[in-house]
Amino acid sequence: MQKFRIGMVGVGETGTPLLKQLLDAPFVEMVGVADLDLQLPGVLLAKERGVAVTDNFIEIAEQGERVDIIIDVTGSRKVRDDLRRYMQFSGNTHTVIVHERVALLMLSLGAGQWVETRHDELTY
Repeated sequence: MQKFRIGMVGVGETGTPLLKQLLDAPFVEMVGVADLDLQLPGVLLAKERGVAVTDNFIEIAEQGERVDIIIDVTGSRKVRDDLRRYMQFSGNTHTVIVHERVALLMLSLGAGQWVETRHDELTY
């Protein structure tokens, strides 16, 4: 079976529910999870399920074409900009970076209603 190979940056309040769905999807292979706080429940869940974890999100991007999609749910403009810069610098045209707003759409579709997050007040 073909699988989407996914890395996720940010597994706090917003990222953890999406991470749970991704971990349970038979067509998804989680290749890595990054967050500054390695004690978050989402990080611990990823570890339990055998997913590599790091506090350096660039380590996920460094996997190159081994990652199909990087989902950024940090809400941080700096993280988003650094990810984009790294991808341009590395010449990786395979991996797609999914913006937090798209991740929220996916969560909302799964829930059948708008999903509120603490990042909703951020401007993009």
